Parts: sequence; C-alpha cells; structure tokens
Amino acid sequence: MPAYDLIIRNGTIVDGTGQDRFHGDIAVKDGLIVQVGTVSGDAVEEIDAGGHLVTPGFVDIHTHYDGQATWDQEMAPSSWHGVTTVVMGNCGVGFAPAKPDKHEWLIGLMEGVEDIPGTALAEGMEWNWETFPEYLDALEKLPRAIDVGTHVPHGSVRAYVLGDRERPGAVPTDAEIAEMGRIVEEGVRAGALGFSTSRTVLHRDIDGEVVPGTTATAEELIEIGRAMGRAGHGVFEMASDMKRDWDEFGWMGKMSRETGLPVTFAALQSIAKELPLDEQIASMRAENDNGANIVAQIALRGNGIVMAWQGTVHPFRLKPSWKEIENLPWEEQKAKLLDPAFKARMLGEQHDFSDVNQDIIGLVMVVCGGWNMQFEMDPDFNYEPTIAESILERAKAAGVSGDEYAYDLLCRDDGKGFIYLPILNYADGNLDFLMDLQQSDDTVNSLSDGGAHCGTICDAASPTFMLQHWVRDRSRGTIGLENAIKRQCNDTARLYGLEDRGVLAPGYLADLNIIDMDRIRLGKPWLAFDLPAGGKRLLQKAEGYIATIKSGKVTFRDGEWTGETPGGLIRGPQRVELLEAAE
Repeated sequence: MPAYDLIIRNGTIVDGTGQDRFHGDIAVKDGLIVQVGTVSGDAVEEIDAGGHLVTPGFVDIHTHYDGQATWDQEMAPSSWHGVTTVVMGNCGVGFAPAKPDKHEWLIGLMEGVEDIPGTALAEGMEWNWETFPEYLDALEKLPRAIDVGTHVPHGSVRAYVLGDRERPGAVPTDAEIAEMGRIVEEGVRAGALGFSTSRTVLHRDIDGEVVPGTTATAEELIEIGRAMGRAGHGVFEMASDMKRDWDEFGWMGKMSRETGLPVTFAALQSIAKELPLDEQIASMRAENDNGANIVAQIALRGNGIVMAWQGTVHPFRLKPSWKEIENLPWEEQKAKLLDPAFKARMLGEQHDFSDVNQDIIGLVMVVCGGWNMQFEMDPDFNYEPTIAESILERAKAAGVSGDEYAYDLLCRDDGKGFIYLPILNYADGNLDFLMDLQQSDDTVNSLSDGGAHCGTICDAASPTFMLQHWVRDRSRGTIGLENAIKRQCNDTARLYGLEDRGVLAPGYLADLNIIDMDRIRLGKPWLAFDLPAGGKRLLQKAEGYIATIKSGKVTFRDGEWTGETPGGLIRGPQRVELLEAAE
C-alpha cells in the first residue's frame, strides 16, 4: 500500500513564511502535509513540479460569494486563480439572519452594493434558513472546490431587528442594540469568522439608499464588538468614508483594546474618503502604538470599473438614445450601435443627469467623459496604464473626440470592447504608493470582491495579477516572490485565525498551488451569462497554474476543474485542529 496519497516532487518551494525558496518534495496524506524536504516512499499519485513553484493555496479574505456559495461547487472565478479559501460576508451585506418578508430587501441590498444580479440570487438561493446558525448549516451541506468562511453582516442584522424601521438615519433603542449584539454573538459562537459593516456613500441598495451601517453610531458598533469579545474570537471588518467627525480610528482602537480582537478596514485612495490614505495609515498606527490591533486591507491595483455595452456601466448610459435601446435583446442593441446614423445621433446628445444622486454626481461625470482617466483594455493591458495610454491621448492621436474614440472602442470585437476606469487607488496615475504598504505587517493584500461587481470588475483575479505584475513584470519596480506569497497566504489566514493553512509544513492543510511563473498570465476578460436566470458576470481566467490542490485533492489541472469538491465550511478559528494534526 502506498505510504502517501500524493507526493509533489522536485518543486521550488515557497512555503508561505517569507523565508527563502528551496528545492524539495512535499508528501500528503489524509488531507494534510506530512513531510517537506526529501521524501522517500511512494504515493497513490505523484506530480513532477520540476521547474515550477510550489506555494500554499491562496487565502482571499474579502469576497461576496454569500449567495453563490449556496448553489455553486466550483466557486469561480476565485478558484481559477489559485484560491483555496475565501472569506465572504464583507461590507455588511449578506443573507442571514433573514426573516421571510425580508428576502427581497436583502437581495436588493446585495444587488445595489455589490452588483450581483438580483434575478440570479432570487432563483439560485433556496432560503432554507432564517437565523445565522441555520445559514451556516445550509452552507455546510454543499461540498465545494474551496473552503468558505463568513462574517455576520450588519445589514442583515439591522433588518432582522429593526424590521420596517430599517432605513437611513434609523436610531435603534438600547434594547435593539443589545439584540443585535446577541445575534452577532450567536453567529460567531456558531462559527462565523467575524462581523462586517459598511459606512460609505458609494454603497447603496438597488433603490439608491445608503446601506444600514452608514448612519450607525459608535456606541452601536462598539456594543457589537463586545458581543464578539464575549464569544472569544472574530474580526470586525469595515468599509468607511472615514469622515473626520466620525472618529473611526478612535472607536476602532477602543473596541480592539477592550475586546482584544482585530479590526480591519478597506484602506484606499478614494474620492469618498475625507482622510487621505497616508493619514488613514498614520491614524491606524497611532492606535496600534496604544495597544490596538487594527489592520488595513489594501488592493493590489486600481479599484474601478470595466465598462462594456453589455456591462453594468458604460460612458453613454445617460444618453437618450441609449435609453431607447437599453431593454432590447443584445443582437438588436448591437445592430443599432453599429449603425453610423445611430452613432452620430448618440454622440450629438447631452447626458441626462437629472436622476443622478448628488452624492455621486462627480463620479458619474467621470464615467461619462473623464477620458484622461479611462483606458483601452488592449491584449497586453497591465492595469497600471500611463496617461499616454488614456482614451484622451489616443483620441488626440487618432484625430477624433474622446466620445467617438470610446464609442468605437466599445464596438470592437463585435461589440465586446472594454474600457478600464480606475476610480479608487489611482490618484497618482500609478501604483507606486503600494510598494511600501506591501512590506508592512499592519496591512494585508485584499479587496478582491470575488463573486461581486459582476458587470463591472473581475478583481478575483488579484492573486494572479500579484504574481504576473507585481512579482514578475512591473517596470516601475517589483516585490519579492517570498513576500508576495506570504501576504496572499499566511498573512491573510492569520488575520482570521486560520492557523491550519497558508504555510507548507507538516501538520498544515494540504492546500497548494503548482505554478509555472514563466507562463503565469491573466486572460482576456469576457462577459458570461451563466448565473441562475441567465445573470451576467465578468470573468477572467489565467494561464500558468499547473495544479491547485485542496486538502490533498487535485481540484484544478492546467486551469480546468477536475470535479473534486474537498472544500467545506470553516467554523471559527482553526487552531486546535492544527495542534492535534501536528502532534
């Protein structure tokens, strides 16, 4: 009988600790790594990793698969990019707890904030839960290619407690705040990895209302943190506009010191944030110097919009001519768009801003004509374009207006052209500001939004972008491979107490990637209509992943799912299991 289930031989091992890479073998048995170095003996399967990297499976802590995880076993697109663990329920949106009369409201909240088609969520979810523990039980029933963990979302909790009173500005009573705390504590004790909220005007429901957490008081948020403290674990996750009079870092620091728990927030260059990014980081570090544990989540590229005729957003959506055709079938739309007379009419029209919320009018105007900030996504697009590559400059060189160049660009490839607009994280026209942050222990690589923004982005590809752009190809300066792997595996796992993964050593989960760094490359994005009810999503695959392995099972070979589903639900921190396995 073979000694092992799997042996990976002759690989260049980057073990996730940040230490130097080394050459060796890895042996796997019963879903765990049992030997690293020189392995003798045989196995049911052997994989020759000669000339390739062997890394831990990637741990993505900022996703929105809350609905998709109830029906989808493959968990694409994150699983296509070396990810073996995701944490979902971020930004205060999710689907539990959920009273039956709030299902539609919760779908509208998720659709508005995260651009996940409401029709897909309505058809895909069975809603065989009401409480948060019941939601975890439902998640546990479906095996998947990857592991999933989740937060208790603020929006769902507030709606459950306040009912029809839940709307912007609603002030809960002390008893209602206590009930919110009870629900969060119950969810964390049942296995949630934390709690999440959102306090940004950029997050709105399908009707344009700001999300529930936006107007919550510090007292409400701290009481919820105390509830997690009573449960003994959990991460408090938040997106915020960082308004100065909210003193976000003040109450985050107080909560963290009082409970001993980590607080993490989305750290971005943002038009909505009153505090510049460097001030956010400085404020965080001042609190940490005073005993808090606050961690900044940073994105690896500009956060923005991929625009297309069939996408959620494009520069001509507020033109009267578009309004005439927006509900037509695509083939009829395309015929109109490719008609020179229709094009001339649309380009001659003014945008109609009459129904645009004034909080975001500046952003909408950039979408509709900020050609110096918009970029053509050509085959070699690297997500760090220069001003010379902007639509403005390319239109000048072509002797046409920005409007016409953008229109023609979207019509390319039979009407499937793409325009990239980095709204956040690109104020400098480059990503240089992220260099130092990627060397810091108080930041983690995050904000992929896997499973969300289906018609506008596919940042679930961030781990591949990290390897291709930041480690190998970036002309403005790269980061070290060992540090990059540590940040995408070990650092993200440790923040959420997942101490059984993210490192290649005996006793750890056998979650691994075998990667050909010479071939690693993002594919061209495309719009698929494969969600329930024909819902659309922007997808992007990758070249260069020889294999992805989850709990000792090969889940992907050369980018194709094998059908294996060793992944499951993570319930709470994973510490005791590691100690027992390593003994």
